[in-house]
Amino acid sequence: MAVRHRLIRKPPEDVWAVLSDASRFSDWVVGPSATTEKRGDWPQCGSTLEYTLRVGPWSLSGETIVRRHEAPRLLELEVDSGWLGTARIAIEVRAWGENTLVIFDEHPLRGPGGLLHNSAVDAVLQLRNRSMLDRLAKTAAAPEEAAGLPG
Repeated sequence: MAVRHRLIRKPPEDVWAVLSDASRFSDWVVGPSATTEKRGDWPQCGSTLEYTLRVGPWSLSGETIVRRHEAPRLLELEVDSGWLGTARIAIEVRAWGENTLVIFDEHPLRGPGGLLHNSAVDAVLQLRNRSMLDRLAKTAAAPEEAAGLPG
């Protein structure tokens, strides 16, 4: 299981605003080159984003489905990457004083990702998820940075 946390120096409502905006998904998620809303009203349960992941000349399409939504504190997603399998991602948003503690928990559910899951895979996921949390923090701070205000 790849669990990471990050203290983001923004209030929880700023972080939740990013998580609940489908148009900003590719701003903080590492990997997708494009995302589009497929079904429902993001991030309501059952809503879906379709994504494309490109690596050199190859591309892979998949979808991210909201499985649990408890605004403004919990978002659980199932990422379906086709033949690679599925993974569960839980994002918990906690007030931490004036800041936000984000706890990110990812683990495979089905397919080769689940069968081949081991500590080496978790190490790679930890690196990816650290980058994703960094991007989430920068995206949540973006309006103030653009205005030249302290974040």
